[in-house]
Amino acid sequence: MTDSVLPSGPKIIAVANQKGGVGKTTTTINLAAALCEVGHKVLVIDLDPQGNASTGLGIEPEDRELTTYELLLDEAELEAVALRTSTENLFLVPATVDLSSADIELIANEKRSFLLHDALRQPAMAPLGFDVVLIDCPPSLNLLTVNALIASHSVLVPLQSEFFALEGLSQLMLTIREVRQSANPDLRIEGIVLTMYDARNNLSQLVEADARANLGDLVFDTVIPRNVRVSEAPSYALPVLAYDTASKGAKAYRDLAAEIIRKNEKRAA
Repeated sequence: MTDSVLPSGPKIIAVANQKGGVGKTTTTINLAAALCEVGHKVLVIDLDPQGNASTGLGIEPEDRELTTYELLLDEAELEAVALRTSTENLFLVPATVDLSSADIELIANEKRSFLLHDALRQPAMAPLGFDVVLIDCPPSLNLLTVNALIASHSVLVPLQSEFFALEGLSQLMLTIREVRQSANPDLRIEGIVLTMYDARNNLSQLVEADARANLGDLVFDTVIPRNVRVSEAPSYALPVLAYDTASKGAKAYRDLAAEIIRKNEKRAA
């Protein structure tokens, strides 16, 4: 994946939706693992105080000495905070509940909206050789999410296949537009991925039809099925690709990674 903003740096993607329970963390973890499978070196930034991405990638709370909090507020070096996970070429900047106070502390900082942007462009970034950075955003449009949008080249939006799914998108789209106008004019939508999709369910099919009618090519062809293996994997601190490599969920995330790579290659051509 090439990048016009950071020719020698990684492509930075925020995984965002202010609604909780739509599959943000699951998508971040498994997309990262799928990208690693095809040779990319990936960094996941856990920007959610709940720390679910950290737990899902097997980083125990007692091993989270330096976290996203230190990266943002103490200007910690990426090399010091990025931890190796059990998935080859997949690294993580973990989060703890300390991050929940960051919003309040950020208000007093004049660079408050650009802290993550600057952290991901520090000179120490280049030698680490990451190809992709995925930011798991909190389920709200707070200062942490704004930091992610300003730091990123694009936004990946997981959309749960349920009633009212599209209604919550309008506020996120408005926030993305405001960030474009004020701080990050090159920010674009990487795509919208339908999650927890049940092909036997009329509602899932209606949501998909509605999303494709309203959002067109922004919606990925790949849909992520409702799959028990995807749900079980985090309790074993593994991506579903490692937990059950032949499952429908693992195949879907491989397909999503391939689709993202294809789209980026086409844009770069």
